[in-house]
Amino acid sequence: MKTALQSGRLGWWLLLASLLAVIVIYAPGLRGGYLFDDYPNIVDNRGVQPADASIPSLVRAALSSPSSEFKRPLASLTFAINYLISGLDPFSMKMTNLVIHLFNGILVFLLARLTLRVVRERRGEPKENTFSADNVLAALIGAGWMLLPINLTAVLYVVQRMESLANVFVLLGLLGYLTGRERMLQASDTGNRAAILSALSLLLCTGTGLLAKETAIMLPLYAATAEWVLFGFRRSDGRLDGRIIAFYLITLVLPLIAGLAWLLPGLLQPGAWSTRDFTLQTRLLSEARIVCDYIAWTLVPTPHALSFYHDDFLVSQSVFSPASTLACIVALCALILVACLLRRRMPLVSLGLLWFLGAHLLTATILPLELVYEHRNYFASFGLLLALIPALATIPKSLAPLVLPGKVLVAGLLVLWAGQTLMTALAWSSPLSLAEELAARGPTSPRAQYELGRTYVILSNYDPSSPFTRLAYAPLERSAALPKSSILAEQALIFMNSRMHLPLKDAWWQSMIGKLKAHRPGVQDESSLDALTQCQQEGKCDLSLPHLTAAYLAALTHDYPSARLLAMYSNYAWNALGEHELGLRMINEAIAAAPHESAYRVTRVRMLFALGRNAEANIGIGELETQNIGGSLNDSITRLQALNSNH
Repeated sequence: MKTALQSGRLGWWLLLASLLAVIVIYAPGLRGGYLFDDYPNIVDNRGVQPADASIPSLVRAALSSPSSEFKRPLASLTFAINYLISGLDPFSMKMTNLVIHLFNGILVFLLARLTLRVVRERRGEPKENTFSADNVLAALIGAGWMLLPINLTAVLYVVQRMESLANVFVLLGLLGYLTGRERMLQASDTGNRAAILSALSLLLCTGTGLLAKETAIMLPLYAATAEWVLFGFRRSDGRLDGRIIAFYLITLVLPLIAGLAWLLPGLLQPGAWSTRDFTLQTRLLSEARIVCDYIAWTLVPTPHALSFYHDDFLVSQSVFSPASTLACIVALCALILVACLLRRRMPLVSLGLLWFLGAHLLTATILPLELVYEHRNYFASFGLLLALIPALATIPKSLAPLVLPGKVLVAGLLVLWAGQTLMTALAWSSPLSLAEELAARGPTSPRAQYELGRTYVILSNYDPSSPFTRLAYAPLERSAALPKSSILAEQALIFMNSRMHLPLKDAWWQSMIGKLKAHRPGVQDESSLDALTQCQQEGKCDLSLPHLTAAYLAALTHDYPSARLLAMYSNYAWNALGEHELGLRMINEAIAAAPHESAYRVTRVRMLFALGRNAEANIGIGELETQNIGGSLNDSITRLQALNSNH
């Protein structure tokens, strides 16, 4: 009678045990609250909070993400469904994320097992001798990946459902592609159905994944690297397969060339980098160090390394400044060389390294994104484990003294990852414990210090006698004084004292205005101005209009202000200053900067009706009707038409 190991059941039992362990480890963090970008994307985004489940409401929700021009409709739609079921309860949102993560863990197990099998088949090893071992190795990879601390933000940071959901389709696409390619090489398969399976898996999963997040665009690259390492673009008879080469020319090479031709002219303009404290050159230099950091943070994480906020990262100014820049460039080149040299001898190491490095080509190269985010390793970390765990757990008998240490090291890493993730999940169990933990992990991070002060402000309930009120000042003022800080901290200090009817320091206003003059405002700066404006308009804050006006004008001194900033100043000019013509002019500029943003057009129509310019307003309604996809603007258009009848 076969044992569990011999029958292959041990791998499934290990996978089941790891799924249960992940649930237990993440459970404390499910009780936590929202954080950072959760607010603009979910909490403060009325678009993902539909009143009903009607088609227009759901379409409007799907197209409401402020995070990307592509709107990420699938992810936004899932937030809306969560809201319809349980409102803004963060537990429900986080639980959904955990379910997605567990499902991805199963997919990682299946993909690792399939990859191991393909490697053994290429070597001519009999299946019956390796089936159970592949199951166990795949279960270890799946368990390790689910337990990695660097992947925690894709679960407990609600908005990063976008990343985990996109990777559902990346993993499904790779499973379908490798299954099809395996069948194409079998003598009993003519290759037609299998080829269709491979092609459709890539095309459909890439397209669907893009609806969650743009990182799914990397799926064809992952498949191409797997093709090169595992199959060599060859048919079952060993000759090159022209169909596969043509497929990748059409789906990977040509889109890459077209994308670069579209992006590069804009990226080479200085204005593309004006909101950042780095240039294209210094970004590329810095990312070499960051990608090396990601390797360490994935495999041997420490709490201070995984600090969530990395806005205090020191940008590389040259190859020698800091000195680690050159060392990391050499290290990455060495990894690429190793991946190429080991393609035949150790294909899993080769493929894993290429998947890790390939995963960072989108976010760690020429796009002017923020430099560091842990969730960017959600797929990349799988590549590292695919390269590492089989190499450690299957050391050949010829190296007998290393066999036991290799297995002990794998077990030790699993324990380390589980412990670090549990410790961090415990910190995520409440907003206060999380804010205090992240501030301790990032003492020089402006965002971490601001978030701690902001949490104290919220807990004070705007009561001047609350002990939390006194605690709030130190981290907020520390945040404001740190290099590269936005105006978030100044805004919070002004907001807090004004709500509590306490004196406002002129130094806070001057610091805010100075920062807005010195640097083109970013998203956080714009959000800060908007928060102060809303507080003033709602009558909760008694702010100095000359100071707030000076802050807006400072922000607008830079070339090509964002559409959002223009719309905010339009609202401020119309409602706070009473300058209606200025407000109308600014909303027109916002529409010119973002012609596809319907909200600005709605505001313009309202202004035109208020000014008695009904003919122009009706033209604006007609323009809105051309943007009314799936009835998403029905309610807005109906309300505007009612204004027309009243005038």
